[in-house]
Amino acid sequence: MIRDTEITGRIRQGDIAAFESLFRSSYVSLVRYAKTLIKDQDASEEIVQDLFFRLWQNRESLRIESSLNGYLFRSVHNRCLHFIGHNRIVARHAEEMSANNSELAENPEDILQYKELQEKIAGILDKLPERCGQIFYMNRFEGLKYHEIAEKLSVSVKTVEANMGKALKAFRKELTEK
Repeated sequence: MIRDTEITGRIRQGDIAAFESLFRSSYVSLVRYAKTLIKDQDASEEIVQDLFFRLWQNRESLRIESSLNGYLFRSVHNRCLHFIGHNRIVARHAEEMSANNSELAENPEDILQYKELQEKIAGILDKLPERCGQIFYMNRFEGLKYHEIAEKLSVSVKTVEANMGKALKAFRKELTEK
């Protein structure tokens, strides 16, 4: 049995056979796990495929402190939480849109601007690092305070503050650009 450190070392060096072996041995169980969290087969497959794509893309900087299996499952878990949060945002905006539909129906320009803003917000959230986006979502859309987020994620309040600062900076930058 090959040890996790040897597998990650081989992947880090660009060994495609080691990467493919890891993919083949983990893919089905990771998709099954993702599906238990998000109840969507296609999205589950996409999440796992994206994880492996990014793993290969960033292989040279790959550093796994825990077990490789634990790392993969934790990554899928975090990506599923991000997916769920993103879908909640989209659903909330759709609700707001339908609630304001009669008012907005009179002005197509407002509808277009609103949709563009929704897309821009979703795009910014997708660009944020996983933890950063999760913290931003928990604060802004779930209404949690910094200390509550820190408690839930088992991080310090300073970590939450730093990630919120990064997220807000990204939003300011993206939303003020023309």
